[in-house]
Amino acid sequence: MHSQNRFNLVDERWIPIAGHGLASLSEIFAKNDFRALGGNPIQKIALTKLLLAICQVAATPQDDEEWAEMGADRMAEKAWKYLQEKRDCFWLYGEKPFLQMPEISKAAVQSFGAVMPDVSTGNTTILSQSQVERQFSDAEKALVIVQLMSFALSGKKTDNSVVLSSGYTGKANDKGKPGAGKAGPSLAFKGLLHSYLQGTSLIQSLWLNILTKAHIGSLTIFTKGLGMPPWEQMPKGETCLKAKELQYSLLGRLVPVSRFLLLTKDGLHYSEGIYYPSYKDGMVDPSAAVNFSGKDAKVLWSDPQKRPWRSLIALLSFMNSDNQGSFDCLNLKIGLYRARKHAKAIGVWSGGLSVSSNAGEQYASGSDDYVESEVFLESSTLGESWYESLKVQMNDLDALSKNVYGCTMAFYKDQKDEGDKQAAKASNLFWQLCEAHFQKLIDACGGTNKVAEIRKIFARIVHQCYDAYCPKDTARQLDAWAKCRPNVGWYLRGEASKEKSAKKSKITKAEL
Repeated sequence: MHSQNRFNLVDERWIPIAGHGLASLSEIFAKNDFRALGGNPIQKIALTKLLLAICQVAATPQDDEEWAEMGADRMAEKAWKYLQEKRDCFWLYGEKPFLQMPEISKAAVQSFGAVMPDVSTGNTTILSQSQVERQFSDAEKALVIVQLMSFALSGKKTDNSVVLSSGYTGKANDKGKPGAGKAGPSLAFKGLLHSYLQGTSLIQSLWLNILTKAHIGSLTIFTKGLGMPPWEQMPKGETCLKAKELQYSLLGRLVPVSRFLLLTKDGLHYSEGIYYPSYKDGMVDPSAAVNFSGKDAKVLWSDPQKRPWRSLIALLSFMNSDNQGSFDCLNLKIGLYRARKHAKAIGVWSGGLSVSSNAGEQYASGSDDYVESEVFLESSTLGESWYESLKVQMNDLDALSKNVYGCTMAFYKDQKDEGDKQAAKASNLFWQLCEAHFQKLIDACGGTNKVAEIRKIFARIVHQCYDAYCPKDTARQLDAWAKCRPNVGWYLRGEASKEKSAKKSKITKAEL
């Protein structure tokens, strides 16, 4: 343990900034020329939550009117002033180290790589140099701490034999022995998908996502209100009064203390911390999308096979006047409509990490990966009519994807061959190629006459994907290719997509 104060997060550069390098907390709020955060998606989310927490404790407005009057610059000034006043709360090393628990020093030490999802340890296969375990700098250690509080993997890496609250049994298994640590509240079982509004600068993005006191008071999930940030007062144990406040306050959710840890020279003492209620208990991060309408709550997961932009309809379902049984993301639902008055274009960033689990051990392997995407919405066109138009277009794209899959399968079936793998690859290629043109489709749904032109692009992509996996080198292949080739005439004519994906067209000699 380092008793001397060293490496202050307010002054030292440790936060990755896109196109810039590293910046300190003070620089974040003193400058307005940073476009966005850097790093991988879960680092971006964890850092956004920390920065939002700083803004909330320093500048939470009373209501939307006060929020608008304050503006992004004034919010940043208040946050910067707060950091100068509370500078002693942000030492990475010292008697009161940032988000650390000196009392947990009896817990076993884990290496930094062992607790990171993208670092290979033990007998795990190394696929790239970035996965190799190495020495971490102080800047990287600070980032690891912030990340672990929200996105710690479940499993036996936590030393749960060390319990700070007398009588607490939450770290034990059914047999009374130390159990596996639970997943971080922002990760959950399979990896939650998180969404934030984006402005033209990092400061404006934070301003667009900050909640007002009126919002916090109206949300039943934050029974402890705004709360107090954990860096000002850390809990004494798993169930102390401070721990209970952090469980049900906004600041406690933005910067959770789901792990009790303490930095050492080569790793960290590591144990499970406070248990945070999950979406099954009715609690979620404001950035997660959840549907509480059914018997069991449902959430949107990060899925590498389905890029986040494809979930835009679900994320914005609050725009539909009849949105019963839909997903709600508080960040978007609360912030989007008020942002229309103050930003010409509003970005929606979504991202996360998909994970797998086995016997309580969580890991990222196989098809698991980071996901993220960003789209921009024109404020002047936002509304239910725009949403319904985009919903129709997305349904039609889904029909085209099924068309690609079905026709590719039919091509191989005609030749008495199995084509499920090729069909899946063709469908995946379709969505990959569509992503580059999705922003154009969003813009076209705003009342322009360009939808028909955009649909021609997607129609061409259908045939491009079919041709990529259905060769016509032999006479037999050519016959099957012509017979099974996708019919996109309905799509080009703007007809309804229902059952059209099952139809196929006859190919003329000219088309051959």
